[in-house]
Amino acid sequence: MEFGESMYYEIRRYQAQPGRREEWVRYMEDVVIPFQASLGMDVTASFVDAQDEDGYVWIRRFEDEAQSEALYEAVYQNDRWKNEIGPVVYGLLIPEKSVVTRVTPTPASPLR
Repeated sequence: MEFGESMYYEIRRYQAQPGRREEWVRYMEDVVIPFQASLGMDVTASFVDAQDEDGYVWIRRFEDEAQSEALYEAVYQNDRWKNEIGPVVYGLLIPEKSVVTRVTPTPASPLR
């Protein structure tokens, strides 16, 4: 199986500004996820880190590299993202602490 030619998930781990995770989760669930989903993004999970009071994790699913590129373009080049949503996101998070991991399910994984 060639990397980049099949379905994969993106696990995104964020660090909220200290004490602002609850506000972050509310913004994610009320604004960010619905906005991205409306443009076709497949958000499969959203979690708070049980061991880090400012930690947050979410997961997105992509069919392939081409879909990923199209969705990134649709979301992040959108005027609403650039002018309204993005600035709020960057204010609630510590961007340099974000970690994005790209994973592909193993053959027996239920998430295939």
